[in-house]
Amino acid sequence: TFPMKLWLLVNSPCVHSVRWDARGEGLFIDQGLFEQELLGVGPGAAGEEEFFKTKNFGSIVRQLNLYGFHKLTVSPASSAAGSRPTSSTGGGDTRYSDGPLHHFWNPHFRYDRPDLLVKIKRLTKANKEKLDAGLEVTSRLPDDFQ
Repeated sequence: TFPMKLWLLVNSPCVHSVRWDARGEGLFIDQGLFEQELLGVGPGAAGEEEFFKTKNFGSIVRQLNLYGFHKLTVSPASSAAGSRPTSSTGGGDTRYSDGPLHHFWNPHFRYDRPDLLVKIKRLTKANKEKLDAGLEVTSRLPDDFQ
């Protein structure tokens, strides 16, 4: 699922375009780097575009919105502090200036709580009606993630 892919990306030491914010409660996406690294766009593209089956960053933002992620304003202070909540690698690589930096938040997407991923549901018409009625909407985690 899309939230699971995001979780794997933000926790991967090999991915530099997606990272946790300082509190581990939201994620920063460096658009320029993301397009190169994961959408296979531009110079130095790794050709890994199959990961999301799109080359359009706008489609990724639409997916984030569909799964209930909210865009937050990026303040210079918050973006400077963000890397990974755990200790950073010795190299201290801070190349995050390739493009606009986007900050997204979802109450169920947290650094220390992979168990909450089941609560992130695609906002279909049926799910939206359930949420509006105050009912809980959940999905099952893949067996290998329990």
